[in-house]
Amino acid sequence: MVKIPNRGIDAFVRAPDSGIVAVLLFGEDNGLVRERAGRLATAVVDDPTDPFRVAELLPSILKDEPTRLFDEMGALSLTGGRRLVRLGSAGNAHSGTIQAVLDDDMVAKNGSLLVVEAGPLAPRDSLRKLFESHARGAALPCYPDDGRSLEGLIHDTLTAHGLAIEPSAMAYLCDNLGTDRLATRSELEKLVLYKGKNVGSVTLAEAEANVGDGAPLARDDVALATASGDQAQLDRALTKCRVAGESPIAILRTVIRHLQRLHLLSLKAANGSDLGQLIKSHRPPIFFKHQQLIQYQLQYWRAPRLAQALAILTQAELDCKTTGMPADAVCGRALIRIANAARPPARR
Repeated sequence: MVKIPNRGIDAFVRAPDSGIVAVLLFGEDNGLVRERAGRLATAVVDDPTDPFRVAELLPSILKDEPTRLFDEMGALSLTGGRRLVRLGSAGNAHSGTIQAVLDDDMVAKNGSLLVVEAGPLAPRDSLRKLFESHARGAALPCYPDDGRSLEGLIHDTLTAHGLAIEPSAMAYLCDNLGTDRLATRSELEKLVLYKGKNVGSVTLAEAEANVGDGAPLARDDVALATASGDQAQLDRALTKCRVAGESPIAILRTVIRHLQRLHLLSLKAANGSDLGQLIKSHRPPIFFKHQQLIQYQLQYWRAPRLAQALAILTQAELDCKTTGMPADAVCGRALIRIANAARPPARR
């Protein structure tokens, strides 16, 4: 089976194909990996904590007991129904063991489902290639929510509790959530508890008071400082990110999203649309405190230069993952290079 496209993932997680023996969940959003693993578990067994139908394994267990995964997948459920085996923190070192499970006809007939959780995997990684090519495997990528999916998640969560949200509050939440699905849900649940159910609209003040631990704000500051060419502010924001334990890849992706937004706005403005109105009507909404700065940035960031900057950031992310060079240094160099290229127009 090939990698399941994003539009088909939710349906698959709700009702996994009975012909699938193992599912790989991988990607940068660890919270989304855990959330989908949990949803797969509840789709297969009534009680994910049932020790007779669920086995949870870690790489350390497989290291001490190489046949343990095969044994668990071949075991029969004592209480009836399909068994679930979960393997966390998997990597390429487990590709051979998992392939043996996938290839075994008796395991397939037994009906157990293996759910494998992993971090980021490149297309060439053996574990990802195995699941994307094997007829009994399925690979589900778990990437951070993009703008539109994040806005939809916020809207759906609040609507489920009888709440609306003011546009400025939505813009603030979109700017400060999204890198980890479970963390996003946790922040939204905290906001709902504070606001209460069925009591009108969430305001900006309520969103600011209840959501965010500073790290997303620091990443936004990195993006804004980079695009503005403000190296002093960039240095301060990067320091805050490092103190907060933010990964260089998360920082790069925040800057990438910001420049992609500038790129889209620049292309629309080139068609003659009013820039100020484009910024105000953009979806997902732009936090009002950032709108003026973004309009200023668009005066000197044109689409061709933005495309070049995005290429630099994409290469930096790839270098962080593949070269073995210190990721902080790779990230910092790329951001400084782009900040140096930002040349605000001379003031008169």
